[in-house]
Parts: sequence; C-alpha cells; structure tokens
Amino acid sequence: MAFLPATEPLVVFVSVLVGTVDRLVGVVLDDLWGTSMDALSALTGIDMLGSPFMQRAYLAAVCIALIGPLVGSFLVHREMAMIGDTLAHSAFAGVAAGLFVNAAFAVTVPPLLTALIVAGVAALLVQTLVDYAGAYRDTSLAIVLTGSFAVGSVLVTATDGGIAVGINAYLFGSLATVSRASAAILLAMSVFVTLGVTAAYRPLVYVTFDEIGARAAGLSVTRYNQLLAVLTAVVVVGAMQIMGVILVAGMLVIPVAAATTARGFKRSVVAAVAAAQFATITGVTMAYLFDVAAGGTIVLVAIAVYLAVTVAVRARRSVGQMRSNHRAPAPVSTDRGDDTD
Repeated sequence: MAFLPATEPLVVFVSVLVGTVDRLVGVVLDDLWGTSMDALSALTGIDMLGSPFMQRAYLAAVCIALIGPLVGSFLVHREMAMIGDTLAHSAFAGVAAGLFVNAAFAVTVPPLLTALIVAGVAALLVQTLVDYAGAYRDTSLAIVLTGSFAVGSVLVTATDGGIAVGINAYLFGSLATVSRASAAILLAMSVFVTLGVTAAYRPLVYVTFDEIGARAAGLSVTRYNQLLAVLTAVVVVGAMQIMGVILVAGMLVIPVAAATTARGFKRSVVAAVAAAQFATITGVTMAYLFDVAAGGTIVLVAIAVYLAVTVAVRARRSVGQMRSNHRAPAPVSTDRGDDTD
C-alpha cells in the first residue's frame, strides 16, 4: 500500500479540477444564462422561458446554430457536405458502442464521449479517403457511412434490443436528452469549434477556395483538411442531441445554402448563422408547444427559410430586370426613308 501516498496529490488535483469545472458550469448555466432567461420570462410573461429544461434546450439550440454554419460554410463551398452525414452515422456507431459497453459490462461510459472518439477517428479516416480516393470520393464516403451505421445496428441488436430505447433519442433527436451535463459539454464543444475556426480562419479560407495555390504557398493543406474534419465531428456530436443522427447534416448545409446570395464569404457565414439561429430557436419552440420531434421541426423551419430567401431573391431580380427594361432608351431607327421622292 506504499503507492497510496503518491496518488494523493493526483486525487486532490482531480478533485479540485472537478470542483472548479462544476463551479464554472454553475456560473455559466445558472448565473448567466439561467438568470437572463428568467428575466426574459418575467419581462415577456412566457413561462416556458423560465423552465430549466427549456433553458438548456435553447442554449443547445443557440450553440448548434452557431457552430453548424460556422463549419458547414467551408464544407459547402468545398462540395464536401456529404462528410457531415457520414460523420453523423459514425457518431451513431459511437453512441451504440457506449451504450453497449454500459449494458454488457455494467460500467458507466458517457455515450457522447464514445461518439466523439469514434467520430473523430472516422473524420481522420474520411479525410484520408477524400485526399487519396480521387474520382471515387463519394464511393469511399458511402462505404464509411454505411459501414458505421451497420456497426451501430449490430451493437444495438447484440443486446437483444436492450439499448434500442436509448438509441432512439440519438437517431431522431430529443429535447429530453439535453441534460445539465450535456448542455455544459455542448457549450465547451462550441467554444472549441469557434476558437479553432477563428485561429485557422485565413488558412481554411485559402484552402477552401484555392487548394492548389495554398499548396504552392507552403500551407499544410492536409493538416487543415484534417482540422476541418475533426471540427465537423465535434459539431456533429454536439448537434446530435437535438437534431438526431438522421438530420444533423441539415444544420451544416441548409442555413449555408440560404446565405449563398450574401456578398463575400464572411457575410455569408454571418447570414448562415442568423438563419440557423432563427431555425433552431423557432424549431425548439414549436417542438415544445406541439410535442413533435425537435430535429425534424428545426430542419423544416430551415428549409422554409431557404425557400423564402430563394423566392425573395428571384423576385427582387425580376423586379430589377423589369425596371432596367423600363428605363432603357428606345432603339434609334436606322430607316432613313425613301430619298427618291
């Protein structure tokens, strides 16, 4: 037992670290976010805003609407939106692995942790396939997608369906899965993704729009591609709580598509985040009021925003074209008449 004294500093350090994290979570979730939502509830008279359950759901919605378009903007402009769907199914396999280990070995492993690990590994694998698959990129991604989902389905059925109930919330998304701990984890993920994109913004933009030029300039294109893939995995795992595996790619693609008419990449990112915020907050509210799936409602609202923007842009162009045609001077006739008379 002589080794016990040596472990005491480590135990004390871990205890202090856990206590510090818990206090920090309390400050952010309770003192800042919770107090603000309580004040908004009192100001508007909307009781729903004062519910801790819905406060966590709205916090998750805000975080998802921030990091989804932030990373999705790079993916869409690189025509790599399929990666989000692939990593979502990989995260599903990670969740199934965590639930399987918990059920089979009577241990406690957070499913979000196993989902993050598996999705991170899959992200690096996917990026490797994208870099070296060439013309067969879509085939490689489809193999990883279907393979991951196959692994998850096997693990679900390996316990005689015992974890099927737990897995449904991750497949389709649920407001009930946003616990205090998961909200804190998602908030930490959001900070990580935001800092990662901010720190590597210029190289990521360079690689996105001119990969050949980036290589010629000496940038490590492979490293930034891997960074983007890992950030995508983090977004997918975080959004999976509300959106579900099947619909999580929607927050990476649809708001970005709605913002493509904005001039300049930065403006398009800001517009995509704004569209996503409207879609997630509206979707969460409607899901609570009508007792329907949050993920599906959010995606439908996002599609509605996309259609509204598309119609508005086309209408504005039509009006502009009509005005330009109306203002155009009449053509000058070149007929000089018959001079023989």
